[in-house]
Amino acid sequence: MTRRRLLLGAAASSLAWPALVTAQQTRSLKDPMRLGADQALMESGLAAALQRAFGRDTGVAVQLVGGLALPLLDTLERGEIDAALTNAPEAEQRLEKQGLVHDRLHVADTALVLIGPAPKKKVPDPAGIAKMTDAAQALQQLREAALATPGSITFLTLSNGSGSHAVEQSLWRAAKLAPAAPWYVKADAASPLALQARQQGAYALIERGAWLAQAGAPLAVLVEGDARMAMPVHMMRSFRVNHPAGKLFSAWITGPKGRAVVASHRGYRAPG
Repeated sequence: MTRRRLLLGAAASSLAWPALVTAQQTRSLKDPMRLGADQALMESGLAAALQRAFGRDTGVAVQLVGGLALPLLDTLERGEIDAALTNAPEAEQRLEKQGLVHDRLHVADTALVLIGPAPKKKVPDPAGIAKMTDAAQALQQLREAALATPGSITFLTLSNGSGSHAVEQSLWRAAKLAPAAPWYVKADAASPLALQARQQGAYALIERGAWLAQAGAPLAVLVEGDARMAMPVHMMRSFRVNHPAGKLFSAWITGPKGRAVVASHRGYRAPG
């Protein structure tokens, strides 16, 4: 008899579990839509601009969740946020192929820029890379200069799971280099990279929008335009949760109003 009660109890629990999961995942328009955004999109202000404009146009509240692209995608996969804006195409594509995200949409284009001490009149920057067009060659020359004159050059890296760091690493691979201390220094993740680079007079690879939000002396953009520095931004919805505003946001951000917000924000352009 006791065994029969246990079996019936287990069966009842197994039937109740899907209902419990469904209840936990049910969301209404009264609940803010939780939107994750890579830290560069937070630092540039684009994520906040999209949040405000979507709320104004639809009346739907959006709760921004800033973070690094790769951890944010893990959070999206688990259903802890409703949607995400990230700039890590390879990781995004893996989730998409596994069916773990919905509506992966190309919403903006930007790129990394290589910043460093600004040349002054006839005095070049310490690494002599200003106006180079090949990012890999510029990194090779920067490393050679750093080794030739120890202490004269610092390169700051986020060294984390951001989309910017993923592209930076691909550029070092293209240069066939493994950067290392003492000239290659990990930045403080709690402070904007542009601000730290300016304070230290250091070189860095940074997303254009994030740089423009914190740009200024003594640094300048030295290298840009290499196709390998491109950073597309995608929006996608979680497979595990279904906020009623999710599809509305997908349509809005790729429509005229969302595209206008992207196009008007410095450092970004709407996809053609």
